[in-house]
Amino acid sequence: QVQLEESGGRLVQAGGSLRLSCAASGRTLDVAKLAWFRQAPGKEREFIATISWSDGLITNADSLKDRFTISKDNDKNMVYLQMNSLKPEDTAVYYCAGRPHWSGHYDYWGQGTQVTVSS
Repeated sequence: QVQLEESGGRLVQAGGSLRLSCAASGRTLDVAKLAWFRQAPGKEREFIATISWSDGLITNADSLKDRFTISKDNDKNMVYLQMNSLKPEDTAVYYCAGRPHWSGHYDYWGQGTQVTVSS
């Protein structure tokens, strides 16, 4: 099993920046990719970006790639999401997710961290 724990969410003013962290523990060698998703109230979960645990290959959602950047630190088993130029519509619960090597799905999820952007 893999455990994921997000942190860093808070209230921030529009135009500000925030970095979210995701700590991975357990059988981290099982993880092929780690990703960030978000879900705003009343909306479907939205993909933000994913990063390959081994080679760092990144895939971004086109709508967010200019403001959001995913990165990782393998030594610390951490994945980060740098968010810049935040907007009120970025308000959501942000989730870290892990995809095992043998699966085409993100089977591991954190509990989420709340980001609120005030106007």
